[in-house]
Amino acid sequence: MEKTMQLTLKVWRQKDATSDGSFEEYQLDNISEGSSFLEMMDILSEKLVAEGREPVAFDHDCREGICGMCSMTIDGIPHGPENATTTCQLHMRHFHDGQTITIEPWRAKPFPVVKDLVVDRSAFDRIIQSGGFITGRAGSAVDANAIPIEKQTADHAMDAAACIGCGACVAVCPNASAMLFTSAKLTHMNSLPQGRAEKDRRTLAMVSTMDGEGFGGCTNTGECQAVCPKSISLDMIAQLNRDYTVAQTKNFFQPVL
Repeated sequence: MEKTMQLTLKVWRQKDATSDGSFEEYQLDNISEGSSFLEMMDILSEKLVAEGREPVAFDHDCREGICGMCSMTIDGIPHGPENATTTCQLHMRHFHDGQTITIEPWRAKPFPVVKDLVVDRSAFDRIIQSGGFITGRAGSAVDANAIPIEKQTADHAMDAAACIGCGACVAVCPNASAMLFTSAKLTHMNSLPQGRAEKDRRTLAMVSTMDGEGFGGCTNTGECQAVCPKSISLDMIAQLNRDYTVAQTKNFFQPVL
């Protein structure tokens, strides 16, 4: 027989971006330990609606750990206490009966709160827009074997491509740095031959946009790697730093025509 639990939830409520927010406390009974965290949040919202109150606004989409939308800080940890797990894949069996759980949005200046637990992460979109593309012909798909790529290189690029852009790295960083996200996107594209033509320009553009969006600098605390639901490594940041140094040097010595 599946166990159920009683929970006390302290949830951040904020009407809109210009309003002051505060924590509100709610009680939930008979929550199945087999429920996901977002299913538990659905139950809370249904309870509030039944009481004639406004439900809690929170981001969600695929609920399969792929889209990166489920941005919640749970008891001070982005995505909650389980390693390499998104909020939507976190289950209530990792909590206990009678527990008090504090739930709040990402806390970072470049991620302003829209409402309750929803934040605006369009700064990430602008970083991608500044350099997340390659020059390639349009039309039919290219033969998969047209450009041979060593397995080690392909695996490294795939590790970087696993980033889902959730923003947990920014939320946990004491500097609100976006270096892990930006480095993952750059490593993915800069590692492969299809992306090397724009490598230097892409690196300079994406780092410049990242800085312009107000993200802080990286001081290698490593907390970003610890909470990343896809276990993106700090090695990506090291590669970004190398690529950026090379791109800056080339740009400095570029002849003026």
